[in-house]
Amino acid sequence: MAKRSKVQTEQTINQIMDEALKQILTIGYEAMSYTTLSEATGISRTGISHHFPKKMDFLVRLDARIGRLFVAALDFSSAEALERSWLVAMHEPHYRAVMRLFFSLCGYGAGEMTLFRAVHGARETALLELGMVGEKTINCLLGRTAIMLMSDLEQQLTSKAA
Repeated sequence: MAKRSKVQTEQTINQIMDEALKQILTIGYEAMSYTTLSEATGISRTGISHHFPKKMDFLVRLDARIGRLFVAALDFSSAEALERSWLVAMHEPHYRAVMRLFFSLCGYGAGEMTLFRAVHGARETALLELGMVGEKTINCLLGRTAIMLMSDLEQQLTSKAA
């Protein structure tokens, strides 16, 4: 088998990362697997695991991209605008997926994933643009989002039991 060029390797890695991001935002990180990525990209599971030996490697590589996507949905012009834009974003499945991922990572002790940029970036931007009221707004919104996601989970469990 001929050796692949650096350009081909980089294209493969980008294809895998693009699909991983898509799946994280649609089916969720937990449901994403080497098999689902392989089926979607046509790249073997072995080929994918060659570039991403651990599932957490996807998050490490996509962290900044997910963070930019999340922060771009928010309006930091005032605390009220921030709250409004956050709540609107939470009605979009992609942003809910980002927040589910954030809460699933809370307390996770992996050295590679010490900072989840989506929430960290929102908190930093709110603090920079709005001062302490911005940080307080983000903290309150995180609490509201946690409750919203718990309610989603309860509804899912109730519908499965029925």
